Amino acid sequence: MAEPASRDKSIGAGPLRIVHVLRAPVGGLFRHVRDLAGEQVARGHQVGLIVDSLTGGGRAVEQLAALAPGLALGVLRLPMHRPPHIADLGALLAVTRRLAALEPDVVHGHGSKGGLFARLAPSSGVRAYTPHGGSLNYNPGSMEHRVFMLAEQILARRTDVLLFESAFIAGRYETFVGKPRGLARIVRNGIAPEEFEPVALNDDAAELLYVGEFRFAKGLDTLIEALGLLKQTAQLTPRLILVGDGPEKHALGPRAEAAGVGAQLAIKPPMSAREAFAQGRILVVPSRFESLPYIVLEAVGAHKPIVATRVGGMAEIFGPYADRLIPSGQAETLCAALKDALEEHPVLQSARAAQLAAQASTRFSLQGMVDGIMAGYLAAMAARHRA
Repeated sequence: MAEPASRDKSIGAGPLRIVHVLRAPVGGLFRHVRDLAGEQVARGHQVGLIVDSLTGGGRAVEQLAALAPGLALGVLRLPMHRPPHIADLGALLAVTRRLAALEPDVVHGHGSKGGLFARLAPSSGVRAYTPHGGSLNYNPGSMEHRVFMLAEQILARRTDVLLFESAFIAGRYETFVGKPRGLARIVRNGIAPEEFEPVALNDDAAELLYVGEFRFAKGLDTLIEALGLLKQTAQLTPRLILVGDGPEKHALGPRAEAAGVGAQLAIKPPMSAREAFAQGRILVVPSRFESLPYIVLEAVGAHKPIVATRVGGMAEIFGPYADRLIPSGQAETLCAALKDALEEHPVLQSARAAQLAAQASTRFSLQGMVDGIMAGYLAAMAARHRA
């Protein structure tokens, strides 16, 4: 009796057994997996997670605990290192054992390390891979990048469907790895309908806000330098709240002091995006590298005024308003953009934010994202069934 059900499932009928493999339970990648897994559970599928145990701290523990009751295939946490590491062999063995026990229909790897384990571990399920930027954005032209791209070329042979979260990352893949060998789709990140509602500011909200990781790729050094220039050239001293964590956290205070803006800076721990949005009027996204950042999608939905760089898939989010984006890594340009935003009339600023939210609401929905990913799975299963 089990055989016909299995055969039906191979061409997409009935609930699926889906395992998501990722490394760090932080940031936009984790947000994507949480949303996707939650929707898949709501649609009747059996879902499990395999995730790193070294990162995320207490917040990750809380979020995984909230998700766990709905995950019929459970949560496995094991050490996963960001760069290549000897411990990867043990992690791969643990992933292999887990997949053998669960017998999933779909193994979906997210990010470079999650994609590595999901595609290397033996499994009868179809293998889906979403890069989320990952190694595709890692120091292009360097020896490390060439090695990572060679690994991607090898792993492409063990990939049933590529699910790119932005046209930008799809282009990076084709440039550095090559034209996809099989199924490939662009399925952009999406947010829930309730996230397309404005967020009211706290009474003590700062003028400027940053939300995200504290690392080089996010351009916080450029932001602090621009803040110093704003003080020197325009005599403007807006307060800046930085919400998040990361390897550069302890360097931010000294850097701000050196730029003469230490008194304007406040650092707060990670919190939900909408809670953070109440802390500051204008969101600043000074990134050097991005894929299709959730924090920008969430800010657009919340009707936040945004000063952001033109990197990654940012122009895909802004659509017809992409001319508002600025080049990355240029403190003088960022200073000028911040000055304009700080001095813009509030009514005009609100109208511009509403325009951006309206056009994004039709293109970046959670339902559309999940529909697209599920369609990718089923197309891969059908292709394997035909083979």
